[in-house]
Amino acid sequence: MAPRDPDRRAGRATSYDVAKLAGVSQSAVSRAFSPGGSVSDETRERILEAARSLGYRPNAIARGLITRRSNLVGLILPAMASLYYPEIMVEITAEVARRGARVLLITVENPAEVRAALEQLWSFQVDGVIAATAMTAEQLEDFELHRTPVIFYNRAPPHHAGNSVAVDHADGEGRLVDRLWQAGHRRFAMITGPDGSEVAQQRAAGARATLERLGGCITAVTPGDYRYESGIEAFGRLWAGGEQFDVVLCANDAMALGAMDAARLKHGLKVPEDVSVAGFDGFNAGRWLAYQLTTVRQPIGALAAAAVEMLFARIEDPDLAPERRLFSGEIVPGRSARLAPSGG
Repeated sequence: MAPRDPDRRAGRATSYDVAKLAGVSQSAVSRAFSPGGSVSDETRERILEAARSLGYRPNAIARGLITRRSNLVGLILPAMASLYYPEIMVEITAEVARRGARVLLITVENPAEVRAALEQLWSFQVDGVIAATAMTAEQLEDFELHRTPVIFYNRAPPHHAGNSVAVDHADGEGRLVDRLWQAGHRRFAMITGPDGSEVAQQRAAGARATLERLGGCITAVTPGDYRYESGIEAFGRLWAGGEQFDVVLCANDAMALGAMDAARLKHGLKVPEDVSVAGFDGFNAGRWLAYQLTTVRQPIGALAAAAVEMLFARIEDPDLAPERRLFSGEIVPGRSARLAPSGG
């Protein structure tokens, strides 16, 4: 191990100092700290050893000035209390990190906050954005103005030929309803999502279309807001409404868990013997032994990988044509609902 150079000027070590100590060029130092940089293993190790001895770390801001990139990806997520969004964040952050970049997370409480979120992202000069929120036509034009690509996660903006990755919500909900019907359910109740939620609307439309094809219908509907607590409250409204039902379709898993607890702990019902409960998303909490929720699982890993891949491709080549990728959800048979076998 070479000792620290006593003649080195005071202050933070630079790439010049590392290059001098390692006996290489400054460009070799830069390549050693760049993912996929062309440098031999022996030279890279010598450079890293010199960097460690000097306490050197690459200056991301300085590198950005040279490459004209911030190596930051903006991620806009709803701020609602949902166990699903942290799982998305973890997957996207990991995929972005594999490409040597970092995620700048901004959450929004409602659509009115999207404008402020975008202003923050522009101030950090992000290279691209992944958004799980709706946007206005004016906000979409901002991306053109800033020459910044955006990929919409699990939604496709209407009337806009943009880039998106999403699950086929209507198809997944329809297949779930079909298997519930085949298992003998006939009286379907529904806990929907918040007003204006495109995802909730698509899931509800898939359920209704399938029931219409089968000759059934929704007997009772009440709204929720995707929170666990709203599932408890919504089930209480369904129960007090007087309409009979033998299965409750919930617009997401968090509300389904709330509905299960309300049925069992507040109303003394057995799930699924007295009433079946089904969700949509497939987040980890639904697999806990206390629930073992029947649901439609979204392929979060595949969605995240596709979103990041599409984004970085458009950072490299802004002229790529718009692309929409649609994924199928996987029906997960649990113990919260009586479900016919696949293909039954």
